[in-house]
Amino acid sequence: MDTNIGALNSCKPPLGIGSPPSGTTSVMQSPALPHAPAAGPPDATMGRHIACRLIQIGVTDVFSVPGDFNLVLLDHLIADPGLNLVGCCNELNAGYAADGYARTRGVAACVVTFTVGGLSVLNAIASAYSENLPVVCIVGGPNSNDHGQSRVIHHTIGMPDFSQELRCFQTITCFQAVVKNLEDAHEQIDTAISTALKESKPVYISISCNLPAIPHPAFCREPVPFALSPKLTNQMGLEAAVEAAAEFLNRAVKPVMVGGPKLRVAKASNAFAELADACGFPVAVMPSAKGLVPEHHPHFIGTYWGAVSTAFCAEIVESADAYLFAGPIFNDYSSLGYSLILKKEKAIILQPDRVVIGNGPSFGCVLMKDFLEALSKEPKEPLRVNVLFEHIQDMLSSESAMIAETGESWFNCQKLKLPRGCGYEFQMQYGSIGWSIGATLGYAQVVPEKRVIACIGDGSFQVTAQDVSTMLRCGQNNIIFLINNGGYTIQAVVRDGPYNVIKNWNYTGLVEAIHNGEGKCWTAKALYEEELIEAIQTATGPKKDCLCFIEVIIHKEDTSKEVLEWGARISAANGCLPNPQ
Repeated sequence: MDTNIGALNSCKPPLGIGSPPSGTTSVMQSPALPHAPAAGPPDATMGRHIACRLIQIGVTDVFSVPGDFNLVLLDHLIADPGLNLVGCCNELNAGYAADGYARTRGVAACVVTFTVGGLSVLNAIASAYSENLPVVCIVGGPNSNDHGQSRVIHHTIGMPDFSQELRCFQTITCFQAVVKNLEDAHEQIDTAISTALKESKPVYISISCNLPAIPHPAFCREPVPFALSPKLTNQMGLEAAVEAAAEFLNRAVKPVMVGGPKLRVAKASNAFAELADACGFPVAVMPSAKGLVPEHHPHFIGTYWGAVSTAFCAEIVESADAYLFAGPIFNDYSSLGYSLILKKEKAIILQPDRVVIGNGPSFGCVLMKDFLEALSKEPKEPLRVNVLFEHIQDMLSSESAMIAETGESWFNCQKLKLPRGCGYEFQMQYGSIGWSIGATLGYAQVVPEKRVIACIGDGSFQVTAQDVSTMLRCGQNNIIFLINNGGYTIQAVVRDGPYNVIKNWNYTGLVEAIHNGEGKCWTAKALYEEELIEAIQTATGPKKDCLCFIEVIIHKEDTSKEVLEWGARISAANGCLPNPQ
């Protein structure tokens, strides 16, 4: 799958274009410009070619400082109505301006003169490299005839070797092109610009000062026969990474998401927000990524920066049992001197083209944006008790009644706001587990005009499950939410032990067996919120005249703070030592 760079007569932004591997240097060793080069149309010049290429990738402003080696090139850039030349006070500022421009526009360009300008802009280009910003740094270079002639020219350190500037840029740009002839100039320039976009790093282009105004046929080809493959996600790797990440996160009770600075280079900020919307995890941002994560998001908890984090943010992140870091950079500044309390085995680390899950598998050739988008489409966020009761709250009306089983349902049902005329019953004094099945049966017989909604734990259900058959025989249309969390939670918070763990049943299968084709009955199992929503819509819609049994799978440790507080106090009361006689 190749993407062609567009024709020269169509200077329209922007094109998605790729490149060869980073770090390549293109230094043409052709002889000096012939006296009679093959001529092209008057406007088919290198200067116009560069202007069109910059416009095509979305650059409309070029930051520059004039010098005698770049003046002819600047004339051609000024001549293009699609470009605005912004003259800066010095080269360092021009580079920093390009840095800021690239952060917003996605790509930028600056033009300086040879060595005195190039070495001045060097620090800004290094900054852009560290921040993964595609800046096209164009330097007006010496006359093509001066290369290789052992000549000493101005703006240099007085040596006939002109490569000092190039050597400096090689470590802080992902591609370097020294353009000294017209025949291959279009390919060098296009490769450099494409590489900047593909690698999201700065590139260096040196243009001999006597070339920008000379017409050449290479600059009028339509289209220029130059195509490069863009980075693509390996589909099998993506599917495997998403499956492994979903399984990893589904085991967690308190997962969080943290956005890092490489969200920018990965162009994954929107995908990160989509995943935050889909999963409902708390969302934090690393300090260097501020502005890349939506702070108006309802689950945003602030900046994660170790001991100087937003209030309570570090406690939430570091106490999580799983954290997804998207594009982090853990340097000495962001990690507060490497003092972050994080564990690798709890982390999913996303880099722009790689996913690493805990101490386990690593998936290469998986672009961060594609991964986040695919994971956000996975309905894999385990269902939470509080989410269940948010939906139950929406179901309540004057035409419904609520039955709360002995146990944790007490506490969650107490938080419900009862509409006018909505019935509500629970058994606190006697506290007999299994009470709600019989109570629902009896209550519904008295008020057939109301839809009775019952919440019962799996342990309680095992005590009195048989009378679901009586409900069916009586033609009741109750909705039973079976909360399957693996045992006697209400007792475990008082005193935990193996006696609180019960044999798991196929609860929906049991109810279907009880139904046995007689009466109106419908069952569903919900592990995720999406499935719960669908089940409720069915129970209150097409199956509103049926007895509806919805098994909700909840993590055994997903308990409310009220239950934990109640359990601790009851345990303390039960464990009081005898009073002295």
